[in-house]
Amino acid sequence: MSEELVATVGTAVKPRSFDFSGFLKQFEQLFDGLNKWSHGIPLVLIFFAVWEALPRFGLIDPLFLPTFSTTIKTLFELTFSGKLLLHVLVSLQRALFGFGLAVLVAVPLGFLMGWYSKFERYTDLLMQGLRNTSTFALLPIFLLLLGLGESSKVAIIFYGASWQLLMNTISGVKSVDPIYIKAAKSMGVSDKDLFLKVILPASIPSIVIGARLAAKISLMVVIAAEMIGAKTGLGFFIQNAQFNFMVPEMYAGILALAILGLVINYLLVWFEKKATYWKGEAGSGIIG
Repeated sequence: MSEELVATVGTAVKPRSFDFSGFLKQFEQLFDGLNKWSHGIPLVLIFFAVWEALPRFGLIDPLFLPTFSTTIKTLFELTFSGKLLLHVLVSLQRALFGFGLAVLVAVPLGFLMGWYSKFERYTDLLMQGLRNTSTFALLPIFLLLLGLGESSKVAIIFYGASWQLLMNTISGVKSVDPIYIKAAKSMGVSDKDLFLKVILPASIPSIVIGARLAAKISLMVVIAAEMIGAKTGLGFFIQNAQFNFMVPEMYAGILALAILGLVINYLLVWFEKKATYWKGEAGSGIIG
């Protein structure tokens, strides 16, 4: 009995071996990703160099286009003072809330419309009519109905982001190979398992692509909404700087918006790769 106890304790306290090969593989993947990303740096540097040169050599009046170095300096000052960070966080909160609501509503609705053709026949005309109506054209209506508070901004973001998620979910469901569905049904799989094990996994790549587009639209719409009726947010900050002729601050806000969009895009690209790892490497060119 005592020998069995000692063996059990010895097994329990035995240190786990460190998976160095797995760690090395993750490091190599990170290095490969950074290497691919770095290929675009020279063109970005050329763009910034042209931006710096145009006002510095008098080709454009610095009053209307400050140098890139001035803009970067202003961006750092606004960031470290916390003035710009507050507006960025407010815009992010609005965009994420509207985007989250769009995911909760549009994705299940897309599954229903993609899977049940009868349901789609009754709802498609209304959905197509709403989808083809400009989000920005409806912004004044949302402001009139819901006021200048947070509700109107979140509602218009939800409206704008929903359509890409909805259409991509429908497309993902309809593009599932019928052979997989027939094979699952021939094995007596229930409708619930058919959805969870066949339809849902096969639809994820299309849904994630829709989510990337919807996130981009959410960011665009929140900026437009904040420019029309808000006292906080990145859109308000940019427009307020324009009205008060604080040109470096305006360009700093635009640059912050570009950086924010870039970060969100690459985060969603990373999520897409994780969600669709079973597809292998995606997004490679034909020629290389």
